[in-house]
Amino acid sequence: MASAKIRLFVDHPLSAGQSVPLSRDQAHYLFGVMRLKIGGSVLLFNGRDGEFLAHVAEARKRAGALVCQEKTKPQQMPPDLWLLFAPIKKARTDFIVEKATELGAARIFPVGTDFTNSDRVRRDRLQAHAVEAAEQCGGTFVPEVSDLVPLERVLTDWPADRHLLFCDENLAGEAHQLDELPKGPWAILIGPEGGFSDRERQRIATMPSICPISLGPRILRADTAVVAAMTLWQAALGDW
Repeated sequence: MASAKIRLFVDHPLSAGQSVPLSRDQAHYLFGVMRLKIGGSVLLFNGRDGEFLAHVAEARKRAGALVCQEKTKPQQMPPDLWLLFAPIKKARTDFIVEKATELGAARIFPVGTDFTNSDRVRRDRLQAHAVEAAEQCGGTFVPEVSDLVPLERVLTDWPADRHLLFCDENLAGEAHQLDELPKGPWAILIGPEGGFSDRERQRIATMPSICPISLGPRILRADTAVVAAMTLWQAALGDW
């Protein structure tokens, strides 16, 4: 089977023999940056049909087309795990979205809290980071990044069957019992750098499916906490 070093996410159906048109940005990347020529190989995925090996059939400066040859990987869906986090500084928020994608989040929710450092995020930019992370890590699924919404609204509309892993910095140093977690849909909640307010803690405590845990003996930065929490959950209940 032929191989390719470049992976590209496309919003287009994929199947053997399918022609896939390229956007202007994709054409620039493949032909202007990566210097691919007619006949060059690219791995394509769309989040639905798996991964396909494709060859360049048309290469122009601002457009082009690829033709799918054969499926190289089946569609691999992540576990039913959401990530809820309070946005922090721009580069570190980008890091959270990238690592959450690599670690297998199914959906990513930026949430506004009483102590959130940033009350505005560009969903389109974060979604682009999720796409790039999926392209780099070999995944075939790209999680949806939601618009920033207040934490209270998310909790009010919470699905009755979804468990909530509450990463509580006040529990630092206590042992966690992740080996006893029930199976089913889950979400991980990571707070802002300033922690949760007393009001928010009281609200979170009323959730019927909450599971408060410690992330070790030290209080972690928000971006580190995301990686630690998702790693622990994946090892206990995920697809690792």
